[in-house]
Amino acid sequence: MNDCIFCKIIKGELPSKTIYEDDLIKVIMNINPTSNGHLLVLPKEHYVNILDIKEEIISHSFKIIRDKLYPLLKEKLNCEGLTISENNFLGQEIKHFHIHLTPRYENDLIDYNYNKDLLIDLDEVYNKLTEK
Repeated sequence: MNDCIFCKIIKGELPSKTIYEDDLIKVIMNINPTSNGHLLVLPKEHYVNILDIKEEIISHSFKIIRDKLYPLLKEKLNCEGLTISENNFLGQEIKHFHIHLTPRYENDLIDYNYNKDLLIDLDEVYNKLTEK
């Protein structure tokens, strides 16, 4: 895509702090990090979301995360955990599939905790997801 920021980064048209790169993916530092060492895993081909990406790229990405990136974050930044996510929501600026690697540290302020005020009928949701 001509106007995709991530495609421009992958082509070298825009600068980035690249941590890892191979034929299929490029891993860069997030310029708006949620935590110390927040990385983005970008497929080199443009895909909008997980529904249109090749299985080979997903598998390869997670192998690199498991074998290279997470060990690197643990060794160099002493993170205690890792949150892996793919954002795909209304209002997202960059419509290029990417995986967020967010290192977690004791007492970080990232809140993925249960929201007790959110009222969800689990039976209703279950029935919708399992109906034929």
